[in-house]
Amino acid sequence: MKTAIVYYSLTGNCKYAARMTARRLSADLIEIAPVNAYPEKGFMKFFRGGKSAVMGEKPALKQYYFEPEMYDRVIFCFPVWAGNVTPPIRTFIEENLDALKGKKLAAILCHSGGGGSKTIEKLKELLKVRELEAELELVDPRDKPDASKDKAIEDFCIELKK
Repeated sequence: MKTAIVYYSLTGNCKYAARMTARRLSADLIEIAPVNAYPEKGFMKFFRGGKSAVMGEKPALKQYYFEPEMYDRVIFCFPVWAGNVTPPIRTFIEENLDALKGKKLAAILCHSGGGGSKTIEKLKELLKVRELEAELELVDPRDKPDASKDKAIEDFCIELKK
């Protein structure tokens, strides 16, 4: 089964999780980023990112390469912002919703301590699906590494290989 991991990473935690997963599944990585980058530090990081997420904004994305017919499965990997789907992922889904129909879909969420289950429900609404093939929540996997997080990624990959 050919898998794409579509990810957005502001601080590197999602990039870490996406790469670890891609290695285990021999998946292709598709990094997306907004044309106008979000602040990476300080008050504005939380204010602008949180406001954008809560308001359901869909920022313009830098050019990316995604050929949906090449993939049977798409895994979304993104940070949780204010209990919401990150705006760049929201844009990607809107741009590719028809092409995602019939694909197996999964998600990896990274956060600093909450909002994951609510965000999964919002992701499913955006994708117009009832269930995801697999879900994984990680608390700062790159910034606060430990063996249990790497094990959780391994278990997530094993679940997808079934």
